[in-house]
Amino acid sequence: MPDNSDGSHDVNEHVSEEWVNDTTPFERVYAVVQRTYDPQSTAAISDRARVSPTTARKHLRTLVDAGEVVTDQSGEATRYRRSETAIVTEHAQQLLSERSTGEIAEGIAAMKSKVRSWREEYGVETPEEFARELGVADADTEHGDVLTEWQTTRRNLALAQAALAIGEASRTGRLLGGDRDEGESGSSVVV
Repeated sequence: MPDNSDGSHDVNEHVSEEWVNDTTPFERVYAVVQRTYDPQSTAAISDRARVSPTTARKHLRTLVDAGEVVTDQSGEATRYRRSETAIVTEHAQQLLSERSTGEIAEGIAAMKSKVRSWREEYGVETPEEFARELGVADADTEHGDVLTEWQTTRRNLALAQAALAIGEASRTGRLLGGDRDEGESGSSVVV
């Protein structure tokens, strides 16, 4: 390890060396991809993972096949990023670790009720329709806050439904359908 003029060691280099010594090339590529939300080249990922581009490409193909990574073709180069499915699954599993399926089902019911109330109050089905109804001047008013809350609630509802489906699949060994509309009562999975 190189010494600095004051006799201390380069901590970042030491940590990087430990990481390389304590993990496999696949684990390092996977760790890098878990933090890759914007498309990155094989070279960039291989550099961050401390592996050769050939090794990175091999492991990235495995992760694409597993649904953890998606590709983006820009010109002749293939770029990689974490898939939305992997991100949602991670967040759903985190939610399951923090809440019981009963609590999640109660939250789903409350969010669906809130969405129904917005639909009835504003006479539209989606936050996008609501946004089209708003004038530009309304965007910074209470209506803009409602729009933001509706969009957030819809995203949280989808996440909670995914968590409940994953929890049910883990419990029973089978995944039940989730094709119900966000406005329907009940959850898409029996708890």
